[in-house]
Amino acid sequence: MGRAFEFRKARKMKRWSAMSKAFTRIGKDIVMAVKEGGPDPAGNARLRAVMQNAKAVNMPKDNVERAIKKASEKGQGDYKEVIFEGYAPHGIAVLVETATDNNTRTVANVRSYFNKCDGSLGTSGSVVFMFDHTCNFRINAEGLDPEEVELEFIDYGAEEVFADEDGILIYAPFESFGAIQAALEEKGIEILSSGFERIPQVTKKLTPEEAADVEKLLEKLDDDDDVQNVYHTMEESED
Repeated sequence: MGRAFEFRKARKMKRWSAMSKAFTRIGKDIVMAVKEGGPDPAGNARLRAVMQNAKAVNMPKDNVERAIKKASEKGQGDYKEVIFEGYAPHGIAVLVETATDNNTRTVANVRSYFNKCDGSLGTSGSVVFMFDHTCNFRINAEGLDPEEVELEFIDYGAEEVFADEDGILIYAPFESFGAIQAALEEKGIEILSSGFERIPQVTKKLTPEEAADVEKLLEKLDDDDDVQNVYHTMEESED
């Protein structure tokens, strides 16, 4: 097993942990997908992916349809994807992905979290190079062998394939998302969920006391409605 497997295992119980937060994130993803490619999922690959993710977190179908309809309305505001980079205490690099309709508010909030937790907000490019930008797909494992899936999808960019109790996971570089999504759909393989992650190239182990300092910042960031994902270089345990 490689880095993607270890990263996924450590984060599994943390990501999308709060149902209301997951629905908020999915709602923003729907708005951005509809604004980008229209409300018809048949012709909008990004929207199809978001709808799969909504199903994976048990978001009611009615909620999804309402979000798509609302996103299509002329008066609906747009969300911009903005990335923030900085350092938490003890030299831990932090990368924050946001979706915001008010960049001034989001900048002020994120900066305040770093300042209050003895961190520092950096400039663009200051830590992003420490993370590999990847895409991932979770597919239905029924009737499939992970090794055969890996061999079949290497040509589409897959770098790591492994199974867990929820299906088969395919990890690939960010740029391979479209090719793999199209190939899975063409072959009739059920996509349970998909998305993007930033996997730290190197992690740093901290003492429990030091880790608690970092967690204070991570919790503040996670609680912000504008924040979609938070990545860091602190070594995570499964506890």
